Amino acid sequence: MDLYSGYINKLIEELAALPGIGNKSAQRLAFHLINMPKDKVTRLAEAIVDAKENVRYCRECYTLTDREICPVCANKNRNHKMIMVVENTRDLAAYEKTGRYEGVYHVLHGAISPMLGIGPGDIRLKELIERLQGEVEEVIIATNSSLEGETTAMYISKMIKPAGIKVTRIASGVPVGGDLEYIDEVTLLRALEGRVEM
Repeated sequence: MDLYSGYINKLIEELAALPGIGNKSAQRLAFHLINMPKDKVTRLAEAIVDAKENVRYCRECYTLTDREICPVCANKNRNHKMIMVVENTRDLAAYEKTGRYEGVYHVLHGAISPMLGIGPGDIRLKELIERLQGEVEEVIIATNSSLEGETTAMYISKMIKPAGIKVTRIASGVPVGGDLEYIDEVTLLRALEGRVEM
């Protein structure tokens, strides 16, 4: 039996399809949206459509941006000889919040996971290797401490070491199985400062 009208059910259904949103949260959000002033709902809808139409990958690091080159890569004061490799844009944002990392990034958009059928060709590893043709002195591997993150870190290390580039891994201030985006800035900073060569 449908408790709500078709429009409400459709809205709840679409919201529940978002990651991390269960049915109860979707209902709460749906009713909040319905009760919002129409101009606020319109601004929200326009912001979603604008982001979908205008956000793309940075030409250098592959983070999400609305410019050809993201603000980090465009910043001449950053150390472009040091590249931190992260799994996704949220991890990049987590490290930027520390305010202490002065290098640039490379976003893989995933991690190697044979169980899920994700191989090295399915993430941005080829683009990372292309970037290493420049004057890169160190690659910091900051993938998550999950099995997939560790597998990816080992793969990258084995790929890069023959080129004579220093390869380090963030220290274990990051809990095993933890996602970087949920970890506080102090822990991330300790992990960065305590990185070890691979």
